[in-house]
Amino acid sequence: MARPAKPIDESTYSGRFAARLRMLREKRGLTGEQMAKTITEAGYNCPGRTYYNWEAGTREPPLNSLPAIAKTLCVQVRTIFPSS
Repeated sequence: MARPAKPIDESTYSGRFAARLRMLREKRGLTGEQMAKTITEAGYNCPGRTYYNWEAGTREPPLNSLPAIAKTLCVQVRTIFPSS
């Protein structure tokens, strides 16, 4: 049985970014582990724990990881960022 996702504090930019990342991942139908593996295959070494920290809002991905994240999500880089 999978643990329920922790609520994200969306009052901060990091929280809004994390929520956006989770939403885009779920829209693609990927698990966090699949997402991390696919990001690695797209050219940025991303262990599962690293990805979960991004999605939890405790860390933000480095700029050089954004193209691999966008490729994994089949979106443009600017789509990853929250609109407000």
